[in-house]
Amino acid sequence: MNTSRTTLACAIGALYALSTPVFAQATSAETPVAEQAAETPDSQVVVVTGSARPQRRFDVSYAVNALSQANVQKLAPLNMADLLGKLPGIQVEATGGEVQNVTRVRGIPTDDGYALFQQDGLPLMTEINGYFFRGDSMNRYDLMTKTLEVVRGGPAPIYASQAAAIINSTTVTGGNKTQGKAQVSLGTTGLKRIDAVQSGKIDDRTFYAIGGFVREDDGHRDPGFPNDRGGQIRANIKHLTDAGTWKLSANFLNDHNVFYLPIPVSDPRNPAQSLDGYIDYFKGTMNSPALRNVPMKNQEGNGAQRTDQRDLANGRHLKFGNIGLQFEGAVGEWELSAKAGFTKGKLDFDAFYSTSNPATATTFANGFLAAARTAFGAVDHLGYALSGTNGAQAYDPAAAGGLVMQGQFRNLQADFYSHQTDINFTRSVQTGLGKHDVKVGFYGSIYGSTSRSQYNDMLIELHNQPRTLDLIAYSATGAVLGSVTDKGVLRYTTTLNQGDVDAKMAALYVNDTWEVSDRLRLDAGVRTERYNYDGWALLTKQVDLGDKATLADNATRAFTGERQNNVIKPHTTNWTVGANYDFSSMFGGYVRASHLEVPPTMQNASSVSALILTTKANQYEVGFKTTFGASYLYITGFRAQFKPLNSSFIAFNPQTGRNDQTLPFFGEATINGAEIDGAWHLAKGLVLSGSVTVQDPKYKNFVNASGADPSRVVGNQIVREPKVFGNIRPSYSFTAGDKVVDVFGSYSFTGKRYVDLFNTTVLPSYHTIGAGISVTRGDWQVLLTGDNLTNAKGLTEGNPRTDALAGQGSNTAIYGRPVFGRSARLVVSKAW
Repeated sequence: MNTSRTTLACAIGALYALSTPVFAQATSAETPVAEQAAETPDSQVVVVTGSARPQRRFDVSYAVNALSQANVQKLAPLNMADLLGKLPGIQVEATGGEVQNVTRVRGIPTDDGYALFQQDGLPLMTEINGYFFRGDSMNRYDLMTKTLEVVRGGPAPIYASQAAAIINSTTVTGGNKTQGKAQVSLGTTGLKRIDAVQSGKIDDRTFYAIGGFVREDDGHRDPGFPNDRGGQIRANIKHLTDAGTWKLSANFLNDHNVFYLPIPVSDPRNPAQSLDGYIDYFKGTMNSPALRNVPMKNQEGNGAQRTDQRDLANGRHLKFGNIGLQFEGAVGEWELSAKAGFTKGKLDFDAFYSTSNPATATTFANGFLAAARTAFGAVDHLGYALSGTNGAQAYDPAAAGGLVMQGQFRNLQADFYSHQTDINFTRSVQTGLGKHDVKVGFYGSIYGSTSRSQYNDMLIELHNQPRTLDLIAYSATGAVLGSVTDKGVLRYTTTLNQGDVDAKMAALYVNDTWEVSDRLRLDAGVRTERYNYDGWALLTKQVDLGDKATLADNATRAFTGERQNNVIKPHTTNWTVGANYDFSSMFGGYVRASHLEVPPTMQNASSVSALILTTKANQYEVGFKTTFGASYLYITGFRAQFKPLNSSFIAFNPQTGRNDQTLPFFGEATINGAEIDGAWHLAKGLVLSGSVTVQDPKYKNFVNASGADPSRVVGNQIVREPKVFGNIRPSYSFTAGDKVVDVFGSYSFTGKRYVDLFNTTVLPSYHTIGAGISVTRGDWQVLLTGDNLTNAKGLTEGNPRTDALAGQGSNTAIYGRPVFGRSARLVVSKAW
């Protein structure tokens, strides 16, 4: 159903202002936890991210949201991406699981949107992403998170590396009063989670805070084995001295998270025919207990054969520790902020990726008949059997509509480290033409990673939690002559990579906020960065591992024993300039331009054939803002230019099982749009809030290195990006005796998108409805929330391994990652 235009009209007509009500920016250490939901007018909300000094949100010349714990509770997000998607200008695909979801800021066509995560103003790792994990994997929300501040555009390129946006989590610190909170969360997905935080005083100058979570969850798409499991602990000690404040902090995360990939939703032979009878739209997954003992074979550089047994239940297992030290104080007339952190961790990741559409079983088998006859002799026919039974347990594809499927089991491992330091000085200088707040800073980092990846192609049935299949070669008498597959493996190690990189970077930055008058503020900044990557990658070749009973090892990637060295030394310069003018205490506006340059990453320096590009993003903003009592409205028009846009997708080739199909396009992306963000207090306790983003994401100035016609791409809508998205959230608070009751709802919508460059296969628009109620009595609170209450259908992506170049052979997507179905959570908490 196409609801984009009607949704937009209703949203603008119904709301004078849209978005998350922003309450107190931060609950002080001395504020009782039970009172943290008290509202603060938006004009008084203080933000610390992206400015020389803390400022009121209304006064800054850029788009920023500040979310307290009370805000986040009312938003009731499923994961970090879902939380960010409630904000204007940020489009998310929050259906991959708890972490590693897609976030796009103002249409910037990358899966992270160049949104850099920080904790107390310093990243846990210098690079915006690690090897197959993103910022939301390392930065987890729990009760130790005091506020979450999100800067879109603006001065983000000055205050962080590689950042078109900053997501800064400030942590709870201790105060004079001992206080804390504990909560238990239960969910219909099998969720069982405990959060806790405690803070207080050690002595008159020393304070502590400690908190974290532990959690188990079967997940929205039960794979048949333990899903998300693990937890996090964070702690800090703050000490006051005559010179300033010291804070020593520590993090430790050890967590397993499942990764959901797209599933087939319609029959490729008849796209109008649903596959719900085999893989349920809301509950179905190709993750399966059959993939808990997958052999992965390859040949090492010394010629020895290596076999690893991998377990899909391992999921994305991320384990890391971080130690940080910060100082805030005065040095003469300058204010000094010095922050340092060290992070060391390991990723061990197993996932089952979607590849090609389901295939007719007979056609699929016949494609291997010639190779089977060459290998095994007088093969009469090929037949299917449950894997590992050597043909003894036949499998009839007719039970699944005559279809079978391929998938790709991936194992990726990385050991990583990151030392990061940020030192800056801020000083106010009064002149005859107003006051200047000047900030001068240095950021430096030493970081690196050792990584390895290995992919198997698997043959599976078309079914929820599918069994793996073998394709057996039979003689005319029914004797087994050999097997195309080996224990469900269609092709061993079609991809094999191993590399290492050590990196150094140094950045200098300066920003000047000039308060010309009590109404006019100007600011400008520049950041220059130098990088040095020293890496290597092992070279590979194709070999036959020699097992004559199967074809699965005939074309396996192997290390040659040689390696390629890579030294990359990029240099980037970012800048920003902006102005803010307050027409009155209720009305204001701002303009801003910023320029971001993003160098090649660590992964480029540890790869054999990575493309070395420095990408550039220009952002322009014009904003209007008004606040009246507790209500507010922010409207921001924006334009983003991104180049060079490398759309040379490496696609899965079902004939070879390798990711080796490319059609290189290079060009630009331009996104013109507007954000509406606000809250309207209609009556006592009744608030209408939300956000709407309208944009026009287009490809521009494309060329193709191999002679393909780029005119079919130019002007098209950027892959997987809608022209309209947003949410509307009414809430009503009232008292009932000694209880405070808060009832709230949400209506979220996402417009039509496309899976491919040529805009041939549509991802239809969709919407979801959620609701919740909380009851607070003294220090106790009970919260019940429900998501996608109507079981509305929607696809957040297609099948990007194969469809980004040519679509899916249908007008509407038949393969994709659906939104989660109806679910509910109950949270019971106690503060003290």
